Amino acid sequence: MVNFQGFRGTVTQVQEFNIGQNGEGAGCYKLLTVEDTQGGIVNFVVSPTTYFVYAEIVRPGDLVTGYYDGDAPVPLIYPPQYQALIVVKENSFENVKVDFFDSQLVSRDGQLKLNLSPNTPVLLRNWQPFTRNPANHNLIVIYGPTTRSIPAQTTPSEVIVWC
Repeated sequence: MVNFQGFRGTVTQVQEFNIGQNGEGAGCYKLLTVEDTQGGIVNFVVSPTTYFVYAEIVRPGDLVTGYYDGDAPVPLIYPPQYQALIVVKENSFENVKVDFFDSQLVSRDGQLKLNLSPNTPVLLRNWQPFTRNPANHNLIVIYGPTTRSIPAQTTPSEVIVWC
């Protein structure tokens, strides 16, 4: 189970990130610099396996949330540098929640409960249908309005299972 942690801010820079000495992987990795509203800065290493919700292209000036594994080792440098697992380009029309959802489809942090409808697409990261119950999995949940209850409840517009 991945311990998803997020950092939300504005992209200030996108640059090439070299991982090998012999040029292998050249152009395949990027370094995404993100600054939050308090001036905190994080560098995300974006690899070919980083999942971008809706395959959005991210540019300087975009508001994003980058998710990484909070239990993964990281170099002790400033600004912190994390391997980006998921990147969400923010928009005002929908919300995205990345978390582990239990057997009742409540997020690990207890803030969101999912009420799936028969029409809710439940997909794998490769856009293929996930044919089992998504409970007890890490999920990327795309949703609109919620109730004002605790936890907030929603019928998501899409669920992506992070196997």
